[in-house]
Amino acid sequence: MIKAMICLKRREDMTREEFRNWWLGAHKDKAVKLPRLKRICFNLTVGEGLYDGVAEQWYDTLEDMEAAYQSDIGKEVAADSLKHVSGREKLLVEENELQV
Repeated sequence: MIKAMICLKRREDMTREEFRNWWLGAHKDKAVKLPRLKRICFNLTVGEGLYDGVAEQWYDTLEDMEAAYQSDIGKEVAADSLKHVSGREKLLVEENELQV
């Protein structure tokens, strides 16, 4: 399983509330339709920082993730994101969940 963590910084002309409404509204409606997506989680940051949100997306393989973003809906999701953010950084990680 591969996980993509996508760190987003809202556009300077957007308030945190506008970012939240877009991300958890119209953008979420598109993102959940990504083909081959196994799980998705949108994390809004608390307080001011480098990023306003971190998306987590799980796929079976890297190839599945690449195929998702090469699809029509994947291109639409990426374009919608780029219209609403001033910065975006993607990290591909291998998740290692620890028991506490």
